[in-house]
Amino acid sequence: MPPAPARRKAGRHRGEGQWAAGHFTPLNGNEQTKKDDDGLNVRTRIETIYAHRGFESIDGADLRGRMRWWGLYTQRKPGISGGKTAVLEPEELDDEYFMLRVRIDGGRLTTGQLRVIGDISQEFARGTADITDRQNVQFHWIRIEDMPEIWRRLEGVGLSTTEACGDTPRVILGSPVAGIAADEIIDGTPAVEEIHRRVVGNPAYSNLPRKFKTAVSGSPLLDVAHEINDVAFVGVEHPEHGPGFDVWVGGALSTNPKLGVRLGAWVPLEEVADVHEGVTGIFRDYGYRRLRNRARLKFLVADWGPEKFRQVLEDEYLLRKMIDGPAPAQPAQQWRDHIGVHEQKDGRYYVGFAPRVGRIDGATLSKIADLAEAHGSGRVRTTVEQKMLVLDVEQDQVESLAEGLEALDLTTRPSVFRRGTMACTGIEFCKLAIVETKGRGSWLIDELERRLPGFDQPVTINLNGCPNSCARIQVADIGLKGQLVTDADGNQVEGYQVHLGGSLGMEPGFGRKVRGLKVTAQQLPDYIERVLRAFQAQREDGERFAQWAARAAESDLK
Repeated sequence: MPPAPARRKAGRHRGEGQWAAGHFTPLNGNEQTKKDDDGLNVRTRIETIYAHRGFESIDGADLRGRMRWWGLYTQRKPGISGGKTAVLEPEELDDEYFMLRVRIDGGRLTTGQLRVIGDISQEFARGTADITDRQNVQFHWIRIEDMPEIWRRLEGVGLSTTEACGDTPRVILGSPVAGIAADEIIDGTPAVEEIHRRVVGNPAYSNLPRKFKTAVSGSPLLDVAHEINDVAFVGVEHPEHGPGFDVWVGGALSTNPKLGVRLGAWVPLEEVADVHEGVTGIFRDYGYRRLRNRARLKFLVADWGPEKFRQVLEDEYLLRKMIDGPAPAQPAQQWRDHIGVHEQKDGRYYVGFAPRVGRIDGATLSKIADLAEAHGSGRVRTTVEQKMLVLDVEQDQVESLAEGLEALDLTTRPSVFRRGTMACTGIEFCKLAIVETKGRGSWLIDELERRLPGFDQPVTINLNGCPNSCARIQVADIGLKGQLVTDADGNQVEGYQVHLGGSLGMEPGFGRKVRGLKVTAQQLPDYIERVLRAFQAQREDGERFAQWAARAAESDLK
């Protein structure tokens, strides 16, 4: 653990609640709850009290706070409309069932682990199992009474829900093709493992100002959305020191999106965990704790700038200077999801396939495990695009595997729309949501495939149920932010504010909002078809949708 900076005696001015300034008095209810008891401690109460006495026995501060440290959120009570989301009290929105998030660091799974996830889904979660855009799996309909048995099964195969949520170091994103890709710059797997060993479940880092997201990838495809993580390590080749990582800090979306910035530092593989621990320490000690909506690391980075951030990291945490290094090169292609059949560096193949908007079920996960064992080595991966991969497939087994996946509606050759559409949890289960997303995303895929069967340009369509951007609406080609809108008859109905031309990887940036442009849910297929046909008609050679959207007339975007 890096040394914490010297503490100054707290004065009357509490500022932003920064611990490094001696401001330890909690400035809001969340900070008080964390001071009263570490969220990690709630597991004992779940196992010894709540699992035996039931939902009604759960303390309110545990229910809506500390349980997140173990991946548990209460889900939305069925039947509550989106118009009530911001009106009702939390206890009025709470159902007696939970969403449970299983962290899958680096997106790495074995078929044995996948079967356990499938079994838990079928026995305890009514078949639910969503692949998230942070490589996790989420269950719904979980009862508190079942948590001890669920933990026993997960941990029996090396899986965990520890700090899958809460003001903690969240799942560590990693390239799903780490260690196998023929074009890999460097394998970040050892760094992912060492970061996990040092910080996850460590009380030194279990009370951060807000969530803290990490990404590590040595792929030239830039396949972990590094630009929107709190800290990210991106594979680069240093002209003198060889393969290593470029360090980024301060990325995040939500209602005040910011892209991460480079520190201009090159880090060798064996020092990645040191730097990560230092950045985590800065966030813990200097991060803002007064207002929840200004507590992410991005606000500190914006105020300090990358130069000061690097100086504090070097002088107070690493106690050494970092080496200056190059920026990562632009990826050679827009798709970064690894869909399709690709040769590995050992001559075998990995096969990427596309569930519909990340929605899958436990029985299907078990069948995927069967296919992966029959055709590969038993290694499976999840991606940050809500997709999955089977690794280590011999060439003569590829077509058989693809056919088996196709029979499960998991195509390795998806349409542009199946491949490029993502959706968050939405109003079906999420207490923050205003509109439906998963079912609507699947319906939208079908409609666009029917209307535009020959459309072949990469395009991403991201649906979010509220403004918080769990589905990354600001960096999609077509980002759809859920809200209530007025239809032609003057009624309040589910709809979306539209963001156009966002991107990551190639020329990253946020999407454009067209004045007054809001679309009802039922109008979505008509609207998107109209915009994509305009893109087809006006597109210049080699022009991507994001580039066209930036220059298009507003009339062509409505």
